[in-house]
Amino acid sequence: MSLLEGKAISVSVFGESHGAGIGAVAEGLPAGEPVDLSRMQALMARRAPGGALATARREADAVRVLSGLKDGVTTGAPLAVWIENGDTRSRDYEAFRRVPRPSHADYPALLRYGQATDLRGGGHFSGRLTAPLTAIGGICLELLERRGVTVGAHAFAVADVQDAPVDSEQLTPAQLMEVRGRELPVFDEAAGARMREEILAAKADGDSVGGVLELFALGLPGGLGDPMFAGVENRLAAALFGIPAVRGVEFGDGFSAARLRGSAHNDAYCQKGGRIGTKTNHHGGVIGGITTGEPLVVRMAVKPTPSIAMAQRTLDMATGEETVLSIQGRHDPCIALRAVPVMEAVAAIVLLDLMQHQQRETNGR
Repeated sequence: MSLLEGKAISVSVFGESHGAGIGAVAEGLPAGEPVDLSRMQALMARRAPGGALATARREADAVRVLSGLKDGVTTGAPLAVWIENGDTRSRDYEAFRRVPRPSHADYPALLRYGQATDLRGGGHFSGRLTAPLTAIGGICLELLERRGVTVGAHAFAVADVQDAPVDSEQLTPAQLMEVRGRELPVFDEAAGARMREEILAAKADGDSVGGVLELFALGLPGGLGDPMFAGVENRLAAALFGIPAVRGVEFGDGFSAARLRGSAHNDAYCQKGGRIGTKTNHHGGVIGGITTGEPLVVRMAVKPTPSIAMAQRTLDMATGEETVLSIQGRHDPCIALRAVPVMEAVAAIVLLDLMQHQQRETNGR
């Protein structure tokens, strides 16, 4: 089931890539919250296809709010969004029932649902399903900002090109907002130019590249989350792995922490502007599944787009013989870039849920 189930807020996603449309329903959003739909649409525009670095599929991605919003204010009822599909080419996909695409969900989908499964454009497994999820997350981002929390992400790396390192302790909301306005969401525009070269080179070869995204949440209060299986890392990782093509998630220093000594990785406590904080942030804002009040730092690995024009080996399931497949059509040479706003949206849903749940517990509800 495509359900992101929280303790206060839950989101279900429905539709297929080449169906009439796609949508999502959010339950548990607080009532009485003003919503600026133009901000949601701006987030959608960052995720939308188009341009030399993305698929040529053209979708307006105009979000229609069906319920849960009246006169621009949340009502407390389930908030439903709907996005029509327009630019589809379904005829390109029927062959994959017999000859599955490498590293796609074609074969697993057939195993799970049989011939009834909709493979057009990837069906319900498609990254297209992140559009309504982003719309809901856009509302959550606005509500978080109203509570003093700023969430933003950047392209940490594309192929072998890495963005400038960022000290989360010195990072400001203004810097995160500046990254949002760039074609490539990076802090170092020179690194962004090299990333662009890598993507275009792969595209020219009929190939693709992957990337790593890094997300920060600034202003997040301490004390959110629960051990052992309801910690902030558990909740965020489960949600982020719901984004198609995600292959890894880490927090703070992540896997690099395993190469350090404890004396180098431990974060010393100190006084920070009238509160207890840490001098460094190797832990990425979470210890024991609970936020510490330091900036949250999360990285997410996105695989190369599996749809490539280069010839690939696969199997003709009707004959049992190996064959060669070259995928035609419109595909992103690097889907990691369009996943940046999706990562922000998904993280916002989880973080708002954590804050709403803590508020309910504090109020004895």
